[in-house]
Amino acid sequence: MSRELVYTGFMSLDGVVDSPGGTAEGHRSGGWVADPPFVPEAFALKAEELADTTALMFGRRSYEVFAPYWRESADHAAYQDLPKYVVSSTLTEDALVDGWGPTTVLRTAEDVAALKAGEGGGIFIHGSAELARRLSDADLIDRYNLLVFPVLLGAGKSIFSTADRDKHNLVLRESAAYSNGVVKVVYEVRR
Repeated sequence: MSRELVYTGFMSLDGVVDSPGGTAEGHRSGGWVADPPFVPEAFALKAEELADTTALMFGRRSYEVFAPYWRESADHAAYQDLPKYVVSSTLTEDALVDGWGPTTVLRTAEDVAALKAGEGGGIFIHGSAELARRLSDADLIDRYNLLVFPVLLGAGKSIFSTADRDKHNLVLRESAAYSNGVVKVVYEVRR
């Protein structure tokens, strides 16, 4: 049985995942996750994911943003010792962040496929829009855990490709709507 590869993230209604928490990537509408009123149950999915997470995966840019911050964050302490994988053709071993648990650099989608074929539990991708797009196009993502926010941004990165590719059918595993307009959708890729 292969490991499950899960993309988890915050998304605008028009599919943008870029700069949800701030303006780090220069998106002019950055920080949109804080726009609706805070409703704890709308974010419960993030805590629930911890039970299934046995490893984290990032693209290079997301790793470079998350690693120094999450390493010091009490909110992300559960991630400290989990194995981490960074998919990058340019990141060098000496550029890895010290003190944030074991980290392995993978170079290709084939390396990701080999990791998935091995033993272990769920691997969760955070951020990493370009990586998610490439892995989806390679039919390697098994599930999408999305919190969809009631905002239209019009521009920014998406995890979904616009390339002409084979259709991926999804099965709704779970959904919920919250009083602040956020909608949780959990889709499995049907194969």
